[in-house]
Amino acid sequence: MSTREIIIKPLFTEKMSRLEDLERKYAFQVEGSANKIEIKSAIEKRFDVEVEKVATMNRIGKTKQMTVKSGGRTIRTNGRRSNWKKAVITLKEGFNIDLVGGES
Repeated sequence: MSTREIIIKPLFTEKMSRLEDLERKYAFQVEGSANKIEIKSAIEKRFDVEVEKVATMNRIGKTKQMTVKSGGRTIRTNGRRSNWKKAVITLKEGFNIDLVGGES
C-alpha cells in the first residue's frame, strides 16, 4: 500500500489540538488493514518527520435508526455506520506537523 492509501485523513478535535501542543501527538483515520509499522513509515514519508510511537484503535460503527415521512406514510429504517481505524502518533522531540497550513 502507498502512503496515500494508508492515511485517509487527519482528525481535528479539541482534545487532539491540546495533545498536539502539549505532547506532540497527532490523530489520523487510517486504512483498517494497516499495521503500526506501515502507519509509521507512511507518516514519516509523507510529512518528513520522525515518529516515536504509534497507538491504534479500532472504532466500531454504531447501529442507527431513522424515521422518514414520505407522502403521508412513516417509514422506519435501520442502518449502520462504517467501522474505522484511528491512529495516534507521537513525534520525536523537535518535530511537528502543520496540518492546517496557516502561517501567522
